[in-house]
Parts: sequence; C-alpha cells; structure tokens
Amino acid sequence: MPNRHLVDLVRDQHPLTMPPDGSVAEACAAMHRRRVGAMLVVDEAHHLLGIFTGRDALRCLAEHANPGSMPLRAVMTANPCTMETSSNAMDALRLLNDAGIRHLPIVDHGKLMGIVSRYDFRQMEHRRLDEESGFFESLR
Repeated sequence: MPNRHLVDLVRDQHPLTMPPDGSVAEACAAMHRRRVGAMLVVDEAHHLLGIFTGRDALRCLAEHANPGSMPLRAVMTANPCTMETSSNAMDALRLLNDAGIRHLPIVDHGKLMGIVSRYDFRQMEHRRLDEESGFFESLR
C-alpha cells in the first residue's frame, strides 16, 4: 500500500477559522453550519494559535455560567499537535490514535494548510493501524 502524504488530504481545503476574540457561540454556530467538529483559532497573519472542538464546547458549557459570550482564547486548546504536509497519512493516523485526539491541523513550514480527522483516512490505513496495534500488544 503506497503511503499518501498529508498534502494530498488537505489540497484545496478551506478550514474553518476564527480569531481568538471570537465568541464560543459564534464558533459553535459556524461549526454547525459547516458540519465540522473543530474550529481553528488563528491570528491576523493566519498563524495557528489553537483549536476549538466539540469537546471544548461541552466542557465550556458544563463549567461556565455564560459560555456563549466567552472568547475562544479562554477555552481553546492552545498550541495543538500539528503535522507538516510532507508527513505521511499513516504517521498522522498514529498520532491521532496515540494522542487520543480527533482533529489534527496540518501546516507547511508553520503556515496553516488544513485539518484532518480520523474520517479522512482510508479503510486500509485504519486496518494497517489496527494490525500494528495488535502486533505491539502481542509483544507485551
């Protein structure tokens, strides 16, 4: 099975972004409209500052009295894990699995290029990850 590079997965992608002073309510509404599970938080130069996910929204709702008006900077996950576009798909899938995350921003020399989730990978890549996991479990 040939290894795909992440550049192939995010080519022509227009990820959902918002500035850090955007509100949680605005972010949730935009995520709902686009039917995505994550919002990338960027500065004026479009550098990645953080990520706001559905998990962050639930945590915010549970912990704060007026969550909708809170700025994203207060509840986002700052400095999230990222991968370069030159990385291969299997490495990204392994990172998603090992880190227990659902969304992975993809950058090219620090410039935001897109985002991938577990659903962006082919069945054969998931099968290979399962085989690798089973192999390492058998070594324990």
